[in-house]
Amino acid sequence: MLQRLEGADMATIKGVLFDKDGTLIDFTATWREAVEKIANHLAEGDVTLTTTLCDAVGYDIRTKVFLPGSPVVAGSVDMVAELMASILPKWSAAEIEDLANRTALEMGAEDLAPVARLRETLVALREMGFSLGVATHDAEATAHANIKMLGVDDLFDFVAGYDSGHGHKPGPGMPNAFAKAISADPSETVMVGDSVHDLGAGRAAGCALSVGVLTGPATEAELAPAGDIVLPSIADLPDVLAQRQKGS
Repeated sequence: MLQRLEGADMATIKGVLFDKDGTLIDFTATWREAVEKIANHLAEGDVTLTTTLCDAVGYDIRTKVFLPGSPVVAGSVDMVAELMASILPKWSAAEIEDLANRTALEMGAEDLAPVARLRETLVALREMGFSLGVATHDAEATAHANIKMLGVDDLFDFVAGYDSGHGHKPGPGMPNAFAKAISADPSETVMVGDSVHDLGAGRAAGCALSVGVLTGPATEAELAPAGDIVLPSIADLPDVLAQRQKGS
């Protein structure tokens, strides 16, 4: 699963920026119930309309899986709200966006499914001297709430959401803002995520590495062309970066 790492000088890496959903937490296990809850609320219990809304945002309510290319996976909350609003004349995109953000903030720790060895992995990266950040298409407030419930908020130096003013992935805004926040150049950072949008953001910003992980809906075949390396999960990242540091 290793690809195109030769050009990365790991001795200069100062920070690692993570996507949140599908990277720090298991995407499907965490968000399928929330998507169904929002769709059912908007449809006022109409089963057919609920299914139509889920189909529109790339969630198969029959099989309980997010489909390849789902805007819920790669897009931001405001983008998903606009898609749903196009089907629901009684609701504006702004109202749906507000409902989605409130639903996310109401989730408890029991609703989140962290990836294996989450805190252990992040602590290991901190001990290696890396600053850590989160760049998500969820709201910034939700991101802060989630990492606090996961018990890892003390390990992050930077948190950005779609509403933080840095633009959307795959644009370079979030990685650039992270680099600035930790007094680094984007080329001194690593971008980690479970979607081609995450990896595209890393590439657009000129990050040293764009690392894909398989804890979201995307497959290795989808991620490999967009990034430099694909790993089973972030748990493998400290060893990979340590090996690269030794060889740099």
